[in-house]
Amino acid sequence: MKTRRHFLQQLGLSTAVLPFLTGLPGCSGAKVNRQRIIFMFSPNGTIPWEFWPEAEGPEFELKRILQPLTPFKDQLLVLHGVHNKIGGDGDRHMRGMSCLLTGTELFPGNIQGGSDTPAGWAKGISIDQELKNFLQGREETRTRFGSLEFGVAVPNRADPWTRMSYAGPNQPVAPVDDPAQMIRKLYGQMKDRETVSSVLDDVREELTKVSKRLGAEDRALLDQHLSLVRDMEKQLDQAAKQKPKEGHPMPDIDPEIELVNENTPQISRMQIDLLVNAMANDMARIATLQYMRSVGQARMSWLGIEEGHHGLSHEPDDNKKAVEQLIQINEWFCGELAYLVKRLAETREPGGDGSMLDHTLVVWLNELGKGNSHTLEDIPFVLIGGKAHGFVTGRSLKFDKVTHNRLWLSLAHSMGHPIETFGTASHCEGGPLQLGAA
Repeated sequence: MKTRRHFLQQLGLSTAVLPFLTGLPGCSGAKVNRQRIIFMFSPNGTIPWEFWPEAEGPEFELKRILQPLTPFKDQLLVLHGVHNKIGGDGDRHMRGMSCLLTGTELFPGNIQGGSDTPAGWAKGISIDQELKNFLQGREETRTRFGSLEFGVAVPNRADPWTRMSYAGPNQPVAPVDDPAQMIRKLYGQMKDRETVSSVLDDVREELTKVSKRLGAEDRALLDQHLSLVRDMEKQLDQAAKQKPKEGHPMPDIDPEIELVNENTPQISRMQIDLLVNAMANDMARIATLQYMRSVGQARMSWLGIEEGHHGLSHEPDDNKKAVEQLIQINEWFCGELAYLVKRLAETREPGGDGSMLDHTLVVWLNELGKGNSHTLEDIPFVLIGGKAHGFVTGRSLKFDKVTHNRLWLSLAHSMGHPIETFGTASHCEGGPLQLGAA
């Protein structure tokens, strides 16, 4: 099989240009039908009556929180009645977060949360890393990174409330929530450089040389890739040059409130653009996109909300102001999801048919069903796209208290990984959820 490194050797190019050529169809020598999965997390539960569709099947209407996904209604699967039944040590936020993708219990530990027993890290691998290992174990699906873990406003701390991805028992994987750091991860490995522009300068001549040998589709993809990196560089440079106004005092911040900057929406879009670009260039086929953390007290001032998110989620249902603010917060998360889906839908599948969304399944999830009850029942799961995975979309499905382990089995099987159990085996009885038949 014609490899990318062989392609570079034929042209006399260095491996420094490899990150920019990874996903070009002409460099792989064969048409490929890729399958990808992106897990997007937002915290602290939802507002059920503004989230779940009333009807089951294809004739459903989107409630207020899901309205940003209206253009993609035919590509949605809204799953109601999927429970996280993992018990054991740790409070429900901890188990909701660290047992979400692992589907198994937490180790005993010394991290105390709420009024429950203290706990440690998860006892098993998460489904994203399980699928990464499966794909990396085969030459035809192996990519440079296997998986990429993106974050947006994830605090600089490590505990079961901040980690959902696990490489194995006691092995949490930290998301990268700084676009500059992610760019260095994706493109800056060949030299210890501080700016993206220096990376581009180093490979400019070689990229010009290789561009002349590419077909029209590959050349257009390469141009798009380089344009995005240049745009990212400009945005990061501008952000670095911005200084606080003289005489502007720092506000008094409640220590329980986590600082979430006004540029968080900009960071979110940059991370999404980097994620889509990395997948378009086949750097990875599995990704996580984590917004903030479980129990997070993010204060989303760009929405006009000054209260901490977790505190709001504890307010009773008759507090209409708090409920309205929580709806707005969840609408914002859904809007970011819609932007991710739009970017995938408008990007042609490199070397394949249709759009990237046809080959990418996006899974939106949360650690709780509802914040003020701390329930692990009716976790809000929304699946979007992924025509290549064989699921029948454009439906609202209602299940009878099924375990979320069975959902992860469905995803694994859709990727050609027919495992019989995942996480705690007793929660896998009944096998994969049937998502492929109308």
